[in-house]
Amino acid sequence: MRIPREALQRRLLDELHRAGFRDLVSAHLSVLRYPGPDAQRPSELALQTGMTRQAMNYLLGQLEQSEYLTRTSNGDDQRSRQVHLTKRGHDALQAIQQTMTAIETELEQEMGHTQMTQLRTLLQKLNTTNVVQQAYATAEVRLVPNTALTQGE
Repeated sequence: MRIPREALQRRLLDELHRAGFRDLVSAHLSVLRYPGPDAQRPSELALQTGMTRQAMNYLLGQLEQSEYLTRTSNGDDQRSRQVHLTKRGHDALQAIQQTMTAIETELEQEMGHTQMTQLRTLLQKLNTTNVVQQAYATAEVRLVPNTALTQGE
């Protein structure tokens, strides 16, 4: 069975490019996914997406350079950064949400209300399965630094 993630992602990028966000690529969608990265730390975003901190900071740097977001110091800890969407970033996020709503509407028209409701229920259930939860837990373990090594033990 093929999962249509790539097809949906391609459609989403095509719509974003038509809306004027031509510099976005598929990797950026991991950062701009619902509900968006606003007021989160890069390390939190890395954990949520299963990326390394380095990979996340690379993508954040690209998005910052393209003026979708800024990274600011977080309070007293100057080393800790926080991500904030710019107006352009909020506009892109709104375009993503509008496109996803349109895709869901089209799917419901094609599949019917009953099957679309079943699909939503099954996807919600899938997210609570042990397989998915273990995958998230494995990603969290992989991204947590080895404190024993950093403390010289």
